[in-house]
Amino acid sequence: MKKKMALIVSLMLVCTLVLAACSKENGGGAANNGNGANAGGTAAEGNANTGSGDAAAAPVKISIFAQQNPETDFTTNSFTKEAEKQFNIQFEWQTIPYDGAAEKRQISLASGDYPDLYMLIPWVDRFSQTDLLRFAQQGVVLPLNDLIDKYAPNIKAAMDKYPFYKAMNTAPDGNIYGLSQLIECYHCSFPNKMWLNTKWLDKLGLEMPTTSEEFKAVLKAFKTQDPNGNGKADEVPLSGANGESGEHIIPYFMNGFIYDDDRTYLLLDNDKVDIAANKPEWKEGLAFVKSMYDEGLIDPGAFTQNGEAYKKIGDNAEIQILGAGEAMHPGIFVTTGNDAPYGADYDPVAPLQGPKASFATYNYPSDPGATFVLTNKASEEAQIAAIKLVDYMMTPEGNLRANFGEEGVDWRKPAESEKAINDAVAPYFTTIPLKKDEKPHNTNWGAMAQYYNPKEYRDSWVAADDIYSSEGYERRLQQATELYDGKQPENLFPHWAIWIDPATADEVAMMKTNIKDYIDQNALQFVTGAKDLDKDWDAYVKGLDNLNLKRYLELMQTAYEGTK
Repeated sequence: MKKKMALIVSLMLVCTLVLAACSKENGGGAANNGNGANAGGTAAEGNANTGSGDAAAAPVKISIFAQQNPETDFTTNSFTKEAEKQFNIQFEWQTIPYDGAAEKRQISLASGDYPDLYMLIPWVDRFSQTDLLRFAQQGVVLPLNDLIDKYAPNIKAAMDKYPFYKAMNTAPDGNIYGLSQLIECYHCSFPNKMWLNTKWLDKLGLEMPTTSEEFKAVLKAFKTQDPNGNGKADEVPLSGANGESGEHIIPYFMNGFIYDDDRTYLLLDNDKVDIAANKPEWKEGLAFVKSMYDEGLIDPGAFTQNGEAYKKIGDNAEIQILGAGEAMHPGIFVTTGNDAPYGADYDPVAPLQGPKASFATYNYPSDPGATFVLTNKASEEAQIAAIKLVDYMMTPEGNLRANFGEEGVDWRKPAESEKAINDAVAPYFTTIPLKKDEKPHNTNWGAMAQYYNPKEYRDSWVAADDIYSSEGYERRLQQATELYDGKQPENLFPHWAIWIDPATADEVAMMKTNIKDYIDQNALQFVTGAKDLDKDWDAYVKGLDNLNLKRYLELMQTAYEGTK
């Protein structure tokens, strides 16, 4: 199957190269790595127009609101200088630190003294879809449809090629009021992974578990058979954290009973929106997790501790004590890479076969909401220049320069012996790590410029064969994710692409928060014994109904119908 998929990926890339080559007949040129490969670039990239078309024209002034880290100075940044020259722009920067970014953006809008352009980092702050609809109704945010049609062939091609990306960016009225970044981080797509200490597994002569009960048996062995060999019962069989990167303990096991998306708990049943957390299978899943907790196989702090506390367990200085950890990648709970004492000991466990299912939690890795937003302060010239700039970032060439930096300084062409993360794909570039004590180069816009990161492009990044080295870490995550891919339900509730009517947005937001908090709090109480699953289950279900669950599901059904 993997060979077949590799062949399909190769054919897709060949088709992309052919389309890009054809575009040269219209006066463009495909992004090229010097070896004829364009790393999965969109078919339209060769047609991207750059500059104003009038070399003598005065630069177009664009006031731009951006989040800036202490290691970057956008004013003197070398990509800023290059973009200004290439697109005939003069930027007027309004920069803010990451802390309090959302509040500062809201203040800038409320003041009326807002910029022509917001260009944000999605994991720092972004315009929500509700924000976009509200500000569009007020005339503050401009629709981008005509600009994209006329000046942004790469954005247009991406919308056509990636249906989720188009759905995330297209409001129910058909307008595009802002752009999110196209980030198809493969390992991020399956965040709830389990990592098992295979050094301990081998020492105890155990096999990799494939079922829920087998996994429980392994944890019992870790607890009782002294795998770290110090003669003390100090092992922590399983831990996790209360984080946002797949550290939650319950979903991995719940997926053996009923699908748990770890976000909304919503399901699709024959295209009807429903919720998992009041079903008998949910109760059974909680009972299984509780059985492990009652036997001391789960760290009591796993449900509430932060990432720092979690990593202290994984990196325990005196001796290794962690048997298994839940996380998107092992670097969350243990130091990985060259010379790390425990980082190479944890390998991924495929989704377990439970009594009812063997699901894997899936999440489309691009965040909904917009990081590129033009306002009504922008002149026509500024609008055109800005959309051309982000369209350039929608190519492998543009992403490489804007996101990663300068060739020979921050990245280089691959050597003959180097391979891409996906063995079936030609390697496109290799990053050049900073030397010890070397300061960042201020040569790129980093995460602010990640507009073109589809899977086929990310697959072309170079990674070392040694998956336990720092240079091979991405290959390690790629291989781990392959164990999970295909285990997601066929029909998922696409919460990442759902648009909520502004008229009901506050109501939906409140119900969503209340319902999720109620489910999470009760799950913890049932697992730890604060509530009895047999005696208190009916009251729990009734309490969920009392949070206006029926109305919430109706509104989510309406939103789903409006955006599917």
